[in-house]
Amino acid sequence: MNRYLSELLQYLGLESSSLKESLRQLTLENLRMDSRMIKPNDVFVAVKGYHVDGHSYIDQAVASGAVAVLSSTDDAGQDKSIQYIEYQTKLIPQIRIYQLSEKLSDIADYFYHSPSTHMQLVGVTGTNGKTTVAQLLAQWASLFDQKSAVMGTIGNGIYGQEKPSENTTMSAVDVQSTLAEFVQQNVQFTAMEVSSHGLVLGRVKALSFVATIFTNLSRDHLDFHGSMENYAEAKWSLFDHVSPAVKQPGKNIINYDDPVGLKWLDRLPDAVAVSVKQENLVKLNRWHHRYVCATQVAYHTRGATISFASSWGEATIESQLIGEFNVANLLAVLATLLTLDYPLAELVKTTKQLRPICGRMEIFAAKHKPTVIVDYAHTPDALEKAIQAARKHCDGNLWVIFGCGGDRDRGKRPLMAATAEQFADNVVVTHDNPRTEDSNQIITDVLAGFLDAGRVQVILDRKQAIISVINQAQENDMILVAGKGHEDYQIIGTQKYHYSDRETAIQLLGVPV
Repeated sequence: MNRYLSELLQYLGLESSSLKESLRQLTLENLRMDSRMIKPNDVFVAVKGYHVDGHSYIDQAVASGAVAVLSSTDDAGQDKSIQYIEYQTKLIPQIRIYQLSEKLSDIADYFYHSPSTHMQLVGVTGTNGKTTVAQLLAQWASLFDQKSAVMGTIGNGIYGQEKPSENTTMSAVDVQSTLAEFVQQNVQFTAMEVSSHGLVLGRVKALSFVATIFTNLSRDHLDFHGSMENYAEAKWSLFDHVSPAVKQPGKNIINYDDPVGLKWLDRLPDAVAVSVKQENLVKLNRWHHRYVCATQVAYHTRGATISFASSWGEATIESQLIGEFNVANLLAVLATLLTLDYPLAELVKTTKQLRPICGRMEIFAAKHKPTVIVDYAHTPDALEKAIQAARKHCDGNLWVIFGCGGDRDRGKRPLMAATAEQFADNVVVTHDNPRTEDSNQIITDVLAGFLDAGRVQVILDRKQAIISVINQAQENDMILVAGKGHEDYQIIGTQKYHYSDRETAIQLLGVPV
């Protein structure tokens, strides 16, 4: 259902009389922040971003068919003022809004008729595991004949039909417009990754969640947040029921095994606690929280057998995902669906059908060749967990190939090196996405973290690094290629080039696609 321009003005607090009469019943199609996406009858939203100032593209948007412009102003005296842009025979109203960026989520929520309230929307935040949890949620819901969608790092769209995404959490406008598209497509369940950037920048401010999940917290994005305290506070804002960063946080599912999560559980008496450690079962039984806790986990070649106890009952499930952290991810998803009244017996029955996630501890194996695992791990904690997960399934030597992104947190580079040296048998340092930073400086920062840099190989070309290790490794060895996961590109300078660790592994091992 479209909006009239007069309706939008009324929501913004302007009288329709302030608009030329011929424009009041003008039908509006979409809000757009990218002038390249503008189509006739769209509204262009111009704000000043970190890298681009949208005001520079107003003329381009108008030429492409924008019938109105919302522009930001830092002058409170200009708030809700209208001026007209003359284009050919048309007059295009430009409406100035004081601190528009902070109001965008609410404006877009109104414009698109509050789409998050027309489905079950589950938010997932944490340093690691967001993508796996979101994908498992959407996948599992679809097994219950729920038309499901997912929004996050791998992409946005109906589950299995996602389109690539530039950011984990899109702009406030794109989040709402995407959810509105889901409503039109009769989506009943959406799993959404919620990044700390998205929370701080207000991109999810007007959303209503039926449930929110916290996976874990470890060092990442300090180039943006400045400190771990700020980073943690950004994540907490998704769960804070006193001053929430969203319209409705919903029911909370929290990782009991994470030190930060444990503290938050004391502040969230109605939250569900999730643990993979059997020794926590007695504590959880005595606590006031509902819970899901693993009682026994048996790891095998292609996954794990997980027995658990919970406030909903006990059972054993089979998982195709490898590693302890994926046990935690799976139990978090299970706890969420149980909280949303999915039946335990049916959840247990369908677990075997859950498939591994693209680029998340994804295994590529061929006869008489080493096994390759591709994972997105790009933080010290994630790399450690990925290595330890691979170790449980490795009969020979464990090789790790990793790099660090340019123009990002330099402090984590030596930490990742120390992690790789401590837990892997052989380490190769390569490029990740160097972006505009000097690649030699990135490598120097990484190598500074090794106690014995002499046992580390440096092969800058990522594909050549994988080729070299596959040629060196033995049949029973395992190779963890970390950092890029599902990504099918590499950013060098300001250019994006096609490259995929997954495609490289498939090609070199001769694995059927």
